[in-house]
Amino acid sequence: MNARRSGILLHITSLPGKEGIGTLGDQACKFIDLLADTSQRVWQILPLGPVGYGNSPYLCYSAFAGNPLLIDLFSLKDDGLLEEKDLASMPRFDIRQVEFDRVERWKMSRLKKACTNLTSNPGSSLCSGYGEFLDRHGWWLSDYALFMAARAHFGHITWHGWPDGLKFREQETLDHYREKLHEEIEFHRVMQFLFFSQWQKIRNYASRKGVSIIGDMPLYVGGDSADVWANTDIFRLDGNLFPTHVGGVPPDYFSETGQLWGNPVFDWDRLKEKGYHWWIARIHFSLQMYDSVRIDHFRGLESYWAVPAGEETAINGEWVPAFGSEMLALLREQIGDLPLIAEDLGLITPEVDALRRAFNLPGMKVLQFAFGSDPKNEHLLHNYDTNCLVYTGTHDNDTTWGWLHSLSREEKKPVFSFLKMYDRRPVWALIEMAWSSVAQQAIVPLQDLLELGAEARMNIPGYADGNWGWRFRWDQVRGKHRRFLKEMTARYNR
Repeated sequence: MNARRSGILLHITSLPGKEGIGTLGDQACKFIDLLADTSQRVWQILPLGPVGYGNSPYLCYSAFAGNPLLIDLFSLKDDGLLEEKDLASMPRFDIRQVEFDRVERWKMSRLKKACTNLTSNPGSSLCSGYGEFLDRHGWWLSDYALFMAARAHFGHITWHGWPDGLKFREQETLDHYREKLHEEIEFHRVMQFLFFSQWQKIRNYASRKGVSIIGDMPLYVGGDSADVWANTDIFRLDGNLFPTHVGGVPPDYFSETGQLWGNPVFDWDRLKEKGYHWWIARIHFSLQMYDSVRIDHFRGLESYWAVPAGEETAINGEWVPAFGSEMLALLREQIGDLPLIAEDLGLITPEVDALRRAFNLPGMKVLQFAFGSDPKNEHLLHNYDTNCLVYTGTHDNDTTWGWLHSLSREEKKPVFSFLKMYDRRPVWALIEMAWSSVAQQAIVPLQDLLELGAEARMNIPGYADGNWGWRFRWDQVRGKHRRFLKEMTARYNR
């Protein structure tokens, strides 16, 4: 990652298409073409896991599995797993927002048919590939498939409400339910095979086009996940396997009461005893999927904000040391330089910064944070070193247009004082500012390139509902956007 480069932040779900949600099909390839045609060499996405309540990609049922809703049905038809008639009755979905529940209700029946068609034809080349997939991924897939099957069997309640034998993973009970729920387990295994098969095609296409993909790894996993259920000893849980402490962050820019995520926090002493095997396996797995990986809430690898379970806000927590330095050192011994990116936003201590620098990991700068204090603000261009990524905003920010319009007259003054040197409209001026910086990589959310307002915001931290649904339309991407992006990339040697 030594060369200067630039790219676009866009989640897979935000892609256009007829299926009501972005998928791993032709539209993903078309977006890669847009990147390549405008000289962009980076596509940054959000986590790809199967989402739970609130549809947040940062709160998934597995740290390893892919979201079946992202599987492209038209590609399955091309593979002979679906017929034209299976897609003929497709509803007219909203083209501006993902209707998650409606998409899932319609899509799952088609995915189940594709699963049946694959497993009923064991002699096909696709089925042969399925066997190889199971051999490579069984170490996580077995628990995930049983978890999802059991969750459906028990009415989608959390695993804490399952029968004790299954909740506490007694071998006899595990064997019983693997036999009892065999068909549903097989469905979830096939879904993962189809997901990863399609993802690999997208990854290969991007590589041929000279586009690198930055993946995203949440620090924590959801409490109602296969990861916690199958690895209870590496989390801080009580005798009934409920969290004693949950994760979050103290009061900050985004919230006066902090953010209470509710995820169980790691037991770093136990992780150390086990050689950090779960964390290292997770990073290895992610680096096979992506060219580089952003670790969300990186500061949690140095110390984490632990809030006693049952608290209504994140105010009454405490910082507890983590052993991320030891874990990353072991990983570096195995693979050399770490192609990781540290999300180091928010309250960052000298110790966290030292951890990032010790492993030569690039951090993040966000221009929306740059103008609210003084010339020493770390997000202002003149304070950068080269080992960072600069963004106009992230998925947690308002769009830059929305942000600018939300500022008071006094708050706008320092912003426009900096922007007057760029002969652009404000949002594009901020993009040019990012591209002109010394930051090794410059990333713009597609919403900002298109100068969209707050209606296109991806997420409002602290709000469980109404997020993650924004989708773009190709008629929004015009020649002026392509010309501007290509011109800025050439002008600033990216």
